[in-house]
Amino acid sequence: MGRRAVFVTGAAAALTLGSVSFASAAPREQRTRTVRGTLPPGSPDFVYVPVEVPRGVREIHVAYTYDRPAVPAGTQGNALDIGLFDERGTELGGRGFRGWSGGARTEFSVRADAATPGYVPGPVRPGTWHIALGPYTVAPQGLSYEITVTLTYGEQDEAPRPVYPPERAAGRGRAWYRGDCHLHSEYSDGRYTLAEIAQLARAAGLDFINSSEHNTHSAHAHWAGLAGDDLLILLGEEVTTRNGHVVALGTEPGTFVDWRYRARDNRFGRFARQIRRAGGLVVPAHPHATCIGCNWKFGFGEADAVEVWNGAYTPDDEVALADWDGMLVASVRDGGRDWIPAMGSSDSHRSPDVIGRPQTVVLSDDLTREAIQDGIRAGRSYVAESSQLSLSFTASGGRGEHAGIGERLRVADDTPVTVRLEVTGAPRCTVRLVTDQGVLFTGDPLPVSGEGVVEWRTTASYAAYVRAEIRHETAAGPVPGALAAFTNPVFLGR
Repeated sequence: MGRRAVFVTGAAAALTLGSVSFASAAPREQRTRTVRGTLPPGSPDFVYVPVEVPRGVREIHVAYTYDRPAVPAGTQGNALDIGLFDERGTELGGRGFRGWSGGARTEFSVRADAATPGYVPGPVRPGTWHIALGPYTVAPQGLSYEITVTLTYGEQDEAPRPVYPPERAAGRGRAWYRGDCHLHSEYSDGRYTLAEIAQLARAAGLDFINSSEHNTHSAHAHWAGLAGDDLLILLGEEVTTRNGHVVALGTEPGTFVDWRYRARDNRFGRFARQIRRAGGLVVPAHPHATCIGCNWKFGFGEADAVEVWNGAYTPDDEVALADWDGMLVASVRDGGRDWIPAMGSSDSHRSPDVIGRPQTVVLSDDLTREAIQDGIRAGRSYVAESSQLSLSFTASGGRGEHAGIGERLRVADDTPVTVRLEVTGAPRCTVRLVTDQGVLFTGDPLPVSGEGVVEWRTTASYAAYVRAEIRHETAAGPVPGALAAFTNPVFLGR
């Protein structure tokens, strides 16, 4: 199979190879074609293999393998992702997407009534389909692959009508609700089933979760039976580009967001706007993660919030926290009007990943999609390592003025302000109060009971904002004094 053309999709360069063709066949018959090739180092981000699908096909099955030669220490080996687009084409942001499994699977099937997790069921129509290859990394020796395509002929079953989880749960009215908005299952590269995620979310004391599979919305139609009055299930996607990952949080059911671009392509704004039009929030994920393609390079101009704490607290989370604090300081120049709230999520994939560590605790008018999103967007939230830890953080002025997390205490620059933090569930942890000047208060370790109250007095001229950090007294993982919780800021001044 020879190369056909190199072209630009309006995003990263892509390579299209020669077509794989099939003839018609009788019902229940199968036809198989195998193609082989080698991708050199420096290959385009995406390589498309056209498959000419005749009429009368019931199912498309694809299996692939590739070589993994030994490479010198410090050199990347081979990793090849895979997905599928139907006869509607591979246009960026188009309607042809039928699934993506990245490197998590070696085979997949698509037919009208069912599909492998990660893929979308629907009619198998005649025309040119495309297998999408993503050479994530290529060894110096090149990447040799083999793809086997099998078509099964016959009458198609009826495509199922998708059923989605409700956008409302019972709730407690205006209250603090706990959620984990970055999770993975067998519908992308996770090992948890959806049922296991729902069970573990309830056990972790969560009120809401967000479906966020890598580059696919295929799980959306499978959550309905797992929601309930005690668990709101939002639908989204982790848009996994070569220049960083972004969580689309709480989009309309069935929303697919394309990922085939880099920062240099100037396309991210288009898809951030798509997320918002679909009712979702744009949340850059683990912005300082060290894995290839994970570090966020699109800037934060489109962000509704930023995931500062991702999974077990590690040095890259500490860097993300410091970077976010720098953004808060910069926002002070315009009075704090355009500050970006912080979040935390588990990014759980499989055991022993802990769902709900950490979790974002949101002050919301109710347990609905829109109310939770409003609370996140406004920064009325804090991040805690588990449901065992709760806090209250407020600032008050001398005449009864009062503000909570994510709010502004409107007082004159010289008005005395009292900042108060109440904590439960943080044994032997230390409280720090952080402002635009840095850490201005560090308390003694809390007692073994984990309960405590801290009060600190300041003025708006001395502190443009105040936020709280609760840190473990000793190392809890690879970071000395790792976070147990932190709040979004309270801004001070007019």
